[in-house]
Amino acid sequence: MEKIVHVAVGVIRREDGKILIARRPEHLHMGGRWEFPGGKVEAGETVQQALARELREEIAIEVTQLQPLIEIRHAYPEKTVLLDTWWVTAFSGEARGVEGQQTRWVTAEELEQFQFPDANQPIVDAIQGVVGDTRNL
Repeated sequence: MEKIVHVAVGVIRREDGKILIARRPEHLHMGGRWEFPGGKVEAGETVQQALARELREEIAIEVTQLQPLIEIRHAYPEKTVLLDTWWVTAFSGEARGVEGQQTRWVTAEELEQFQFPDANQPIVDAIQGVVGDTRNL
């Protein structure tokens, strides 16, 4: 049976509407591309717990409010990922790349200028769909 990697992904949105992206370290799968922070869901964790833990470890923020955004299953040649993607609508702390990764706050429109892993394109589309329709926020 094919192994599916369950990943909790956070689309972190500041009060000014900008979204946090981080650059993947070169040595990782899809290294050098930009991504929305997050990581693997460990055994015994809920997606929300995994996302809160990963964001604390990776970018030093404490999540205080989440809202589901989109779930994506994407098959790469070497593995399949299930991206459980959530809006992080409230958090405390100042986001920074704890592991030395570059981070950047960008507008939804600016997301088009960055190269993301293939599996992330539906996330970018979903963000732009929601942000384009401000009634959803």
